Amino acid sequence: MAKAIASMLKRENVQIWEGADSWEEAVVIACTPLIDNGFVAPRYAEGIIDNANEFGPYFVICPDLALLHARPEQGALKTQLSVTVMREPVFFKPEGPGVRVLVTLAATDANSHLEVMKELAVMFSNPDTIEKIATAKTADEVYDDFVADAEKAGE
Repeated sequence: MAKAIASMLKRENVQIWEGADSWEEAVVIACTPLIDNGFVAPRYAEGIIDNANEFGPYFVICPDLALLHARPEQGALKTQLSVTVMREPVFFKPEGPGVRVLVTLAATDANSHLEVMKELAVMFSNPDTIEKIATAKTADEVYDDFVADAEKAGE
């Protein structure tokens, strides 16, 4: 059973937005629940943006999915996840792909999040899972689907 995601994702860290004016704004929006709830410092979003400017959008895993993260020393205070759904896709580079599901991971060290990463990889290996989360009607539905799909992936 996939316990890491269920224990790390808090309902208050799940949100739905219509869209963002830029990919940088989308990163700030995706980090806001973690900032507001004390899991990361405000500079964490800046770290993700700085890293993307230096290395490219390495966190875009596949169409519709980005796994946003920065190094622990860039402002991670506690290990935690957030999920942001954008109704209008965000483009991290002009040629795409568009992203509607932004999963933000804060990890305080190099190892504490590895189990969550494994669960996310299994969960998101099914494109239907991404589509279901991207089209959920409410943040409660996103949260419930995310946790349920993580548990199914862990079976």
